[in-house]
Amino acid sequence: MHDTATNIIGIGAVTGYGWGAGALWDGLLSSKPAAALFEGYGAGGDGAWLARVPAGGDARDGASRSARAMRYAAREAMTDARDRGWTPGGRVGLVHAVVLPESEEWRQFYVAEGGQRKVRDYLALMPSTPVSMLMQENDFHGPAMNVSAMCASGNAGLITAKMWLDAGIVDDVVFIATDLSLTPENVEHFVKLGVAVVDAEPLDACRPFQEGSRGFAVGEASVSFVLSARGDAAYTRLLGGAMTHDAFHVTSVDPARTHVDGCVREALHTSGVDAADVRYVNAHGPGTQQCDTAEAGILDEIFDGRPQIYSVKPLTGHCQGAAAAVELAAAAMGYVHGVIPAPPTVAPGHDRLLDGPTPMDAGITLKTSLGMGGQNSAVVLAPAG
Repeated sequence: MHDTATNIIGIGAVTGYGWGAGALWDGLLSSKPAAALFEGYGAGGDGAWLARVPAGGDARDGASRSARAMRYAAREAMTDARDRGWTPGGRVGLVHAVVLPESEEWRQFYVAEGGQRKVRDYLALMPSTPVSMLMQENDFHGPAMNVSAMCASGNAGLITAKMWLDAGIVDDVVFIATDLSLTPENVEHFVKLGVAVVDAEPLDACRPFQEGSRGFAVGEASVSFVLSARGDAAYTRLLGGAMTHDAFHVTSVDPARTHVDGCVREALHTSGVDAADVRYVNAHGPGTQQCDTAEAGILDEIFDGRPQIYSVKPLTGHCQGAAAAVELAAAAMGYVHGVIPAPPTVAPGHDRLLDGPTPMDAGITLKTSLGMGGQNSAVVLAPAG
């Protein structure tokens, strides 16, 4: 997969910190979580701490926050890429990573509208609609599709985009990952699963690779990248990646780690990188015991404890289908700014865990993302050449 140079040349983002990649970067550097306390969640009426995307965007992009965020992020990424010297080729493809698209609109459709809508408004619920609208807006004619691999969807989408580029199917790819799905019902069920924690501020509850972690904070995001072999000022190079599946359990990671480890080794192989070359691990790091144990094992055994590790989930929240994309954006912007926007540590933890914003060496970053149901993924980033 590493035969063709693939640059991330543009970034757009809508997150709990606000609308724009600049808001994401400033929020990460503040070391303050994006979450706020929202009412209307939970039976006790105490509310929930959520890194929820605020209202915004262009009403012409759709009725929902999701549709508006998706198209905003894509436009910002393309504008950013053009400012960095990118000119779209003749074949631009689009990959959209999703898990629960338009949750709020489907809730509105069934609960408030009784399953009845005008046909045009009903079509807005279809995951193909925002993709089609974005392609029409930009007169793009390459392949366009949605991909879904639970929390690993962002990595899955990037790997798909790179395969298209390497195969010569497209000249450029606009990649987007969108997940604005924090309806009360969805939040409640992740809490019932024992993985989401919304009754405390994130740094008090979500502590990846540290003592006292209870699980993950929850968040929302839409993040977009322009991927191309062209342009003057890329953020980072995507060297390669890999995916495997545990085929073990509907929610749990296989404690044997056979296929998680195999995924990481294959990602290094497809990228032409040795384990000794990896400087940083941008971890899935949700703060759950099973995921943190698995990724700490990867660090200690495959990499002999050399790389430094961090997870931005205490700050951005776990953005589900957009999680890997948010975390990749943090790494990519980190290369340009020379800073890793790691959250502060708040308890004893792994001895290679970064504590707060840290000067970044120009080294290789491995980005792992583990999706519910056994979806293992890893991609490898390098400084822009």
